[in-house]
Amino acid sequence: MALSRVCWRHISLGGPPGPLFSLRLQPGRRSPAWGPPRLCDLFPCRHSRLHLSSKVAVKSVFSFVVTKAKLVNEKYNRFLERRFPRFYLVYSLFLQGFQMLWADAKKARRIKAFMAQQKLMFHQLSYRDMEHMRQFRRDITKCLFLGIISIPPFANYLIFLLMYLFPRQLLIRHFWTSKQQMEFLDIYHAFRKRSHPEILSCLEKATPLVSDEALRWHLTQLCNKVRNGASPGVDDLQPLRECFSDYPLNMVYLSTAHMKALSRAMLLTPHLPSVLLRYRLRNHITVLHQLDKALKRLGIGQLTAQEIKSACYLRGLDSTHLAEEKCQKWLKDWLQLSCSLRSSEMSLLLHAVVLLSTSYPGKRR
Repeated sequence: MALSRVCWRHISLGGPPGPLFSLRLQPGRRSPAWGPPRLCDLFPCRHSRLHLSSKVAVKSVFSFVVTKAKLVNEKYNRFLERRFPRFYLVYSLFLQGFQMLWADAKKARRIKAFMAQQKLMFHQLSYRDMEHMRQFRRDITKCLFLGIISIPPFANYLIFLLMYLFPRQLLIRHFWTSKQQMEFLDIYHAFRKRSHPEILSCLEKATPLVSDEALRWHLTQLCNKVRNGASPGVDDLQPLRECFSDYPLNMVYLSTAHMKALSRAMLLTPHLPSVLLRYRLRNHITVLHQLDKALKRLGIGQLTAQEIKSACYLRGLDSTHLAEEKCQKWLKDWLQLSCSLRSSEMSLLLHAVVLLSTSYPGKRR
């Protein structure tokens, strides 16, 4: 009687009308054991199936969504390419540019993590890592400026129009076409070339202020050689190391006009106070000197043709229209001069950007 009451109460609470006691075998015993039923006996394999099926269902739904998104994206790209081909070129260029910028950001993050883990400074990195960090800093600075000016309401629509109309001024190299890259590099070198006569004039004005007569004669000969269209070599610059490490051509004593001309030659903005101009020039040439030492350790032969041209262009040479052999020879001479200079002689390396590249044989006039 009591057993039937328990059974009816179990059914009334929503439980299944299964047995209240089950016969099960226990390991190590020959006879079956009687006892209360376990949950797995009343609901066989239900919970395990639900658990496994939920994971499989989530994965299948996620893969289904990703597959559908890829198909929709491919159809959308084909639609744009067929109906709006000019817009599709801009769209695909921006998409590839963002992908390359994201890849650069991830690589820069890995380099920073490696530096923190190994407790390394910037100048202790390899050449390619140093060059990547230097270029990424310049790129991200330009992107941040673009993001700041697009903060006001509805300014983003105007920014997109300005980016389309002025890609050289507002966009970084990732968003340039191959034709634009060649064109913009020519424009930037034309900006640098305009400052070369002014820098030579500043050197000629500083020549009478050199106390040593031999150094004064060497500097005069160097300026005349560059004025006449000849290309000086490393041997022409080495005797002037003392002249550029002291008054009047050390970076500490350069005039504001002289520093502005050098800033334009380095593709740095000249519209800053003299203190900031001197700081930026010193920082720029110091990083370049550190890159030269890292490149010396690596060896020029380890660079690709594009890396050689980029390295020469960074150091003032119009390498976009030069053969690889000439670029390699010029870079070798540059490293010979740079790696022989001390930190107090960085002003000579700063002026070598102009002196070694102005009349280099084989470059365009």
